[in-house]
Amino acid sequence: MEISTLEEVSLHQQDIEKIEYLDKWCRDLTILYLQSNLIPKIENVSRLKKLKYLNLALNNIERIENLEGCESLEKLDLTVNFVGELTSIENLRSLYNFKELYLTGNPCIEYEHYREYVIATLPQLKRLDGKDIERSERIVAVQDYENIKKSILKQQDEYAAKRAAEKLKEDQKNEIKPGFDGRWYTDINAEAKSSDDSDQKQSEDHAETNKNIENKDDNKTFWNEKMPFTPESRKATHQQLEKERKENQSTKNSDLQPKRQIRLATDDGRILNVNEAKIDFQLIDDEKNNSIVLDVACYKYLDTSLIDVDVQPTYIKVTIKSKVLQLVLAEEVNPDRSEAKRSQTTGHLVVTMPKVKEIIKAHKPKSKASSVENTSSTKSNKETASTKSTSTKRYEKLEAGDTSIKNIDIRNIVNDKTQNQKKYDKPSPKISEITDTPDDDFVDDPEVPPLE
Repeated sequence: MEISTLEEVSLHQQDIEKIEYLDKWCRDLTILYLQSNLIPKIENVSRLKKLKYLNLALNNIERIENLEGCESLEKLDLTVNFVGELTSIENLRSLYNFKELYLTGNPCIEYEHYREYVIATLPQLKRLDGKDIERSERIVAVQDYENIKKSILKQQDEYAAKRAAEKLKEDQKNEIKPGFDGRWYTDINAEAKSSDDSDQKQSEDHAETNKNIENKDDNKTFWNEKMPFTPESRKATHQQLEKERKENQSTKNSDLQPKRQIRLATDDGRILNVNEAKIDFQLIDDEKNNSIVLDVACYKYLDTSLIDVDVQPTYIKVTIKSKVLQLVLAEEVNPDRSEAKRSQTTGHLVVTMPKVKEIIKAHKPKSKASSVENTSSTKSNKETASTKSTSTKRYEKLEAGDTSIKNIDIRNIVNDKTQNQKKYDKPSPKISEITDTPDDDFVDDPEVPPLE
C-alpha cells in the first residue's frame, strides 16, 4: 500500500511537536488522529480537501487557524488545549460542512457567554461540546450578539495579558545565570594532572553517585512544586518524564549482568553439546534401520521457517528462533542421506541420520533335520493337495460298449461287503405251499368262478 492512498492516520502519543508533510504525502486523508502530543500550532493541513475529522485533543494549541482550506471538515476536537483566543473560531465560518466542535478543558470556556458567542458565530454548527444546539438557543444568541462579542473581547484581552506574564516568568526561570556551578577553576588546577589512576577512578565514582543523588532530589522537588496549567508546564512535565525514563533505563542496563556467550566449540575445535533453547529432545540409536534418530519437541504452533537443521558427519545443530541445540553423535552419519520431517499433529521435529558404517548380517545355514522335516511336510502337503484336487475336480464317465464296465460288481465298491449286504438286503417274503386237498373249513361255492 502506498502512503498517498491512506484515508486514516493515527499518530497519537508520538511526542510530535509540529505538523508537517501530511498535506503533501497524504492528500486523500479523511480522518486524522493527533491527540496526546506537544503540537503548539495548527498548520500544514489546509490542503487536505477530503478531511472530515481532525482530533487534536491534549496538545498545546492556543489559537484556531489554518483550517479554511479543509472544505469537507465536519468535526474538530480540541479538548484540553490552551485556546484562549475565542474569536479565532471565526476562521471556521467558511466551512459549510462543519457540524461538531469540542473545546472542553480550554481557558475560553470560562468566559461569560462563551456558548452563546460560539453558537452565534457559527450558524452551521449542530453540536458544541457534545450537546446539541437548539433553535431557540441560537435565536437568543443572535439577538444579543453585539453585546456578547464585546464581553468576550474584554475577557480575551485579560487572558492575553495573563498569558504574557506567565511566559515572562517562565523565561526568567529557565534563564541561565552566571555564577558558581559547583566547580573551582584556578590556573594551578587547570595545568595540573593527576598521576594516581586509582584516586582518579575513585573520584569519578564518587562524582557519579553524587550526581545520582542530586537527580533524585531534583525529581522529587519537580513533582512537589506547584505549577500553573500552561503549555510550558505541560512541555516541562513531558521532558521530566523522558528524563526519568532514560535514567531508569541506564540504571537497569548498568545493573544487568552481561549476557553469557554460548560456545559451540572449544579452542582446539572440539564440538560441545549445547541446549540453549532448553527444549526436550530424544536421541535414539535405531539398530534395526542402522541410523540415529533425533526427536525434538518443538512447539506445536511454531512456524517451520523459524527452524534450521544442520547435519554434519559427527554432530547435528538445530536452530530454533536463533536458539541453538547442538549434539555430538556417537557414530559417523551420512548427511546427504539424512532427512528431517515435522509432525503436523504434535509439531515435533524428527531427523533421521543413516550411519556410514553398514551392519552386515550373516545368514544362518539350515540343519539336515529341519530339511528332512521340510521335505516330508512338503510331500504330505502335495499329497493332500493332490487328493483334494482329484476328489473335487476328477470325474469318471461311463461310455457305451465298454467291456470293463460290464464286469463291475457294484457290491464290491464298498469295503465291508457283509455289513452292506446286511444293511441293504431286504428279507424275502415267506411263500406257503399250495396243495390239492382243501382244508376242513373250505366251502366250495359254485357261484364263485374258478381261478385261472
